[in-house]
Amino acid sequence: MSDPKNLNLSAVEKIKQKSDGLRGTLAESLQDEITGAIREDDQTLIKFHGMYQQDDRDRREERAEKKLERLYSFMIRLRIPGGFLTPKQWIDTHHIAGEHSTGVIKITTRQTLQLHGLLKSDLKPTIKSFSATRLDSIAACGDVNRNVTCAAHPMQSAIHEQVHAHAAKLSELMLPKSHGYYEIWLDEEKLTDKKQEEDPLYQDRYLPRKFKIGISIPPNNDIDVLTNDLGLIAIIEKEELKGFNIAIGGGLGATHGNAETYPRLASVIGFVPADERLFKAVYEIATIQRDYGNRSDRKLSRLKYTVDKYGLEWYKTELEKRTGFALEAARPYSFTDRTDYYGWEQNHRGNWYYTPFVENGRILDDEEVALKTALLEIAETGKANFRFTGNQNLILADIAPKDKPAINKILSKYKIIEHTEAASAIRKNSIACVALPTCPLALAEAQRYLPELISRIEPLLVKHAISEENIIIRMTGCPNGCGRPYAAEIGFIGTAPGRYNMHLAGDHEGTRLNRLYKENLEEGAILSELDLLFRLYKKEKANGEKFGDFALRQRWYKV
Repeated sequence: MSDPKNLNLSAVEKIKQKSDGLRGTLAESLQDEITGAIREDDQTLIKFHGMYQQDDRDRREERAEKKLERLYSFMIRLRIPGGFLTPKQWIDTHHIAGEHSTGVIKITTRQTLQLHGLLKSDLKPTIKSFSATRLDSIAACGDVNRNVTCAAHPMQSAIHEQVHAHAAKLSELMLPKSHGYYEIWLDEEKLTDKKQEEDPLYQDRYLPRKFKIGISIPPNNDIDVLTNDLGLIAIIEKEELKGFNIAIGGGLGATHGNAETYPRLASVIGFVPADERLFKAVYEIATIQRDYGNRSDRKLSRLKYTVDKYGLEWYKTELEKRTGFALEAARPYSFTDRTDYYGWEQNHRGNWYYTPFVENGRILDDEEVALKTALLEIAETGKANFRFTGNQNLILADIAPKDKPAINKILSKYKIIEHTEAASAIRKNSIACVALPTCPLALAEAQRYLPELISRIEPLLVKHAISEENIIIRMTGCPNGCGRPYAAEIGFIGTAPGRYNMHLAGDHEGTRLNRLYKENLEEGAILSELDLLFRLYKKEKANGEKFGDFALRQRWYKV
């Protein structure tokens, strides 16, 4: 079904509609041995299969001088609603990463895993290997619902498992119906009856842009629920899940120099009980975005722009018309934190959980710590599940009391406990996107640079005696917001090599965006500014006042 309301379709919209259920010419592209790339239209479609075509930007100039094509490779991102793997799945992922990618396992800010550096010839073997361990990459990218995130730590609430079950069900509900993934990557037979893949949700045009769902369990907002297109906030009364407040219109992407684009936190529009009405409401929120979202300008195509164009009351009225029931009034809730619980914690059932520090989500063995080897050895015991957090960490989970000593021994053997305890508070509260060398949108470094910058910031914190303050700092290589920098107390957004816009005054709970403080700062200027700001914070802050709140009170931002 084509879109009769918008004839001025972007190029991507036309590619989707003529893609034959996201198949395009991907099968032919994969067989072309002349190039490491795939065909141009297929570069759009492969995202719906959970992959991005990239190239090593560090080597572009060198290869151009030798008249070689760019060093193309691919990133594969898995669909893991709520971020949960069994020990067997972790073992398999460890070996798949070693066989086909750079070997680094990357935990994303949406509680899933991605591998970088795969050659085109490695894509099918990798997808088949993941399928054998009951993992897939369907809809991990593209203009569909992405990986559903969910509050990570079971210590938070007795209803944690119940909420995670909702995340898994929502993920299945919002999957595309196309059989193309199975035909192209797993060599399954083509469907003889096309009616089997008719898709009432996505039709033949899918959504105007990516769509993200997150579920939080107050009081911890560890997934930054309000940064999602659709946020669900669990309402718990007397240890019973009553339902969810629904928030719509979150999203952090923006474009430098384009005032029409902006980050936005989701707005709460009502409450829905934890029954089939929840799934109906989520489904219809997506259909409204499908029908009314901008399909001409992809920079203005997220749900937040649809909400701001038509208004919250219009969206709520349209939702109630489509669902056939009215939303209830939103119920009270409060967030007090959004950090991970490092070290050992115990839940209501007596099981143990250990959260090690994983800087920027990169799991590898380096000169500081053999994290990847340690996690493999732990998985091989079969005594711990693996859960991923929205802060790019993992939780060694569901450890029986009798098994805790064995896991602790491995953690000690590889100095994981020592590494975690030695990390500063600001380092533990940091996030960076991948950026260079693989992200084609990156204007500056992030993942490779933030650890170095933090090493230069830490002495300033010591100097002003505020090292124990849990200041949230985040960095991205461009304004698209993948590392959620606009929702940090201190955010750095890349503008050019070695230069960043500095944002301040976000809150500690993730309910307030930060604001632009100064533009195009180099490292020296960043450190000089922070030295001054930290001095003033130490001298003038109120008792218990967080850095972001102090920055707001001091009006450390451009009006």
